Amino acid sequence: MDHANQAAVGIIGLGIMGSALADQLISKRFSVFGFDPDPKARKRASRSGVQVVSSVELLLSHSQQLLSSLPSSDAFEASCEALIEHLTHSTPKPANQAPIVLAETSTLPISIKQRQQRRLATAGITLLDCPLSGTGAQARVGDVVVYASGPKKAIRNMMPVFAGFSRAQVDLGRFGNGMRMKLVANLLVAIHNVAAAEAILLGKRLGLNPAEVVRVVGDGAGSSRMLQVRGPMMASRNWKDATMKVSIWQKDMSIISDALADTLTPAPLFAASAPIYQAAQALGLGEQDTASVMAVLEHMVGASA
Repeated sequence: MDHANQAAVGIIGLGIMGSALADQLISKRFSVFGFDPDPKARKRASRSGVQVVSSVELLLSHSQQLLSSLPSSDAFEASCEALIEHLTHSTPKPANQAPIVLAETSTLPISIKQRQQRRLATAGITLLDCPLSGTGAQARVGDVVVYASGPKKAIRNMMPVFAGFSRAQVDLGRFGNGMRMKLVANLLVAIHNVAAAEAILLGKRLGLNPAEVVRVVGDGAGSSRMLQVRGPMMASRNWKDATMKVSIWQKDMSIISDALADTLTPAPLFAASAPIYQAAQALGLGEQDTASVMAVLEHMVGASA
């Protein structure tokens, strides 16, 4: 698809994922405007070519196509409130102006997104539930999948934007199905990530080179995307450059736990993985990548190198 001269895109949230989406869109010749409350995030984004604005509502002056990538429900709801407040007190938009669409890409409770979908609709904004499958590192190279859900026309209109930062886009139908699919995917990520650390540590304690374990096992039946993506970080014991912070992952684990409880779904492997992530947080690794579960396993056997 030719992305040249595409309409501008506004991004709410310029953290690990939001900045990666912005970089991909800029590389495809989109004009990208962005906002983040963190001055450091704004500065980094500006250096990368994002046209940074000073508030969420100012994004509407530049684009009717918005993406949000936010760390919490509070951040998302505050952003929605700012958009609603602005549109409620602004002059009516021209009849020929394109509809405003906000594609929400974060991992947040479905109930929160549903509530904001209703509220935004009263202000003339169509909200789409579009979580992404992939890590921050994958997002940097466009290796993510968009789990889109909501009104078909709005999804169709946003497809050129989605294609600008992802390798695949799936229309999952009714609003909320994006998050439902994301919960299924993240349950596997939680398990596979810890399993990768277990396998690498076993190989190391058997006398194998950790990097070779990742390379050889990653090419066979025992492979997983987490072994491929986070295995090298585990093998080199380098998880400071976070693609998913342990502290943020705790939020995702909680949402999965709630879904399991609500649906009475047994998940013994997921339950076994949860304390490992909690231990990583307790060890002071909250701002580091979830590959740091390796440090937890090492701590359990009294090893660190």
